[in-house]
Amino acid sequence: MTRRLGSETLAALPETVATPRYDRRKLDVGIVHIGLGAFHRAHQAVYTDDALNRSFGPWGVCGVSLRNPDMRNALAPQNGLYTMAVRDEGGERLRVIGALTQTLVAPEDPRAVLDRLSDPTVRIVTMTVTEKGYCHNPATGELDDRRPEVRHDLTNPTQPITLPGFLVESLRRRRAAGVPPFTVASCDNLPNNGEVTAGILKTYAKLLEPGLDHWIEDHVSCPSSMVDRIVPSTADEDRARVNAVLGVEDASPVVTEPFTQWVFEDRFSTGRPAWEDEGAEPVSDVRPYEAMKLRLLNASHSCIAYLGYLAGYQTVAETVADPVFARFIAALMDDEVTPMLRMPAGADLTGYKAALLVRFANPALQHRTWQIAMDGTQKLPQRLLGTIRQRLDAGLPIDRLALGVAGWMRYVRGVDETGRPIDVRDPLADRLRALAENAGPVAGRLAPALLSVREVFGDDLPTSPVFVEAVISALDGLFDRGAWYCVERLADA
Repeated sequence: MTRRLGSETLAALPETVATPRYDRRKLDVGIVHIGLGAFHRAHQAVYTDDALNRSFGPWGVCGVSLRNPDMRNALAPQNGLYTMAVRDEGGERLRVIGALTQTLVAPEDPRAVLDRLSDPTVRIVTMTVTEKGYCHNPATGELDDRRPEVRHDLTNPTQPITLPGFLVESLRRRRAAGVPPFTVASCDNLPNNGEVTAGILKTYAKLLEPGLDHWIEDHVSCPSSMVDRIVPSTADEDRARVNAVLGVEDASPVVTEPFTQWVFEDRFSTGRPAWEDEGAEPVSDVRPYEAMKLRLLNASHSCIAYLGYLAGYQTVAETVADPVFARFIAALMDDEVTPMLRMPAGADLTGYKAALLVRFANPALQHRTWQIAMDGTQKLPQRLLGTIRQRLDAGLPIDRLALGVAGWMRYVRGVDETGRPIDVRDPLADRLRALAENAGPVAGRLAPALLSVREVFGDDLPTSPVFVEAVISALDGLFDRGAWYCVERLADA
């Protein structure tokens, strides 16, 4: 039987593989991370691992999964250790990350999760649960208390299943015990993610126990942050390649790019690791950086995902290797997004956009268009629709942005350009499918049907003649000529 990566096998790894330089046995859990996926393990956990390597402190990480035991099952036998593979055209560099010391599965043992969150040693809770994990209305950013899972938690606060349920119940317990609250730091792709998180927690708390919302407002810090690193899903061939170098089995390595960025508001009420010494950027206002990332990187990613998938491309790198798509994305960023951004003095948008095109083209990362296309109803409002609203208010054209929205509509219809089915993954997938089937492949019917999803488009965009006409026109082109032709038409317009 192949030996597993773990505390007992660290010393046997090749010298080319970097390993933790601190004594993991002495780590206390100071951070709980909810949403233990690949992104956290290639991003925030790495910054913390770097900080521990430089200056040891009480900042071990407990990872919590809100859904299934897969990550726990992979990492627990490895004592929380895993490998990060950083890849580019120059090759691959392997490093074992040691900051993760405990893994919990919320559906299996919600009490254990609440106990950990209530532990006085925990000073920070970070989250990467994706947009849908906040139980909110994407168009308004407010808690959707009509959701069955939210109603469940309000009725059964000691057996929560949602992010707000776990956070508010543990904060309530800390208040009752006289324990200072932890800082709640969202690391998800939401505009004003700290403000949105605070609003959701206060609304939920008011429903749970009147007055608790005022305590949260007065005592709980929810700093906003912007995180940036491309982390595709790990494939079987990635695992095989990493394990061949390690000489032991790592059941869950992560693969990523060299680039990494973390900008956060420095409002951590009970302390934090010195992440700034590892390249993170503490700022007083993260909003310009959030907008830059969401509207340049993430908006481009969504357009690449829907239009690239429809054009037959499987990965981001394949898509932007097509000069037509590369020019379209550059024009989208330069002509439609950049004029609407308001950045601090010294921010290098030109350099950031040039770096994005290089990162998108990284052939060593197999970032699938299908993966990025998931959960579009949760992503469109912050990635595309915010810029569209700004440009409509200013009387400016939205041709490329409208094509991105139309690409999503064409995609969620569930049939590609060759007639093959598309596996559409979205919290509203059943509703979208019903609307699309009822409308049929006719732009003038399909676009208005999907625009009726108010959770995505609000009340304003469906009543904007300029927006509706632009989307119908773009969608008509996708049905008539296909994605590649529509992208080519706007690449140099």
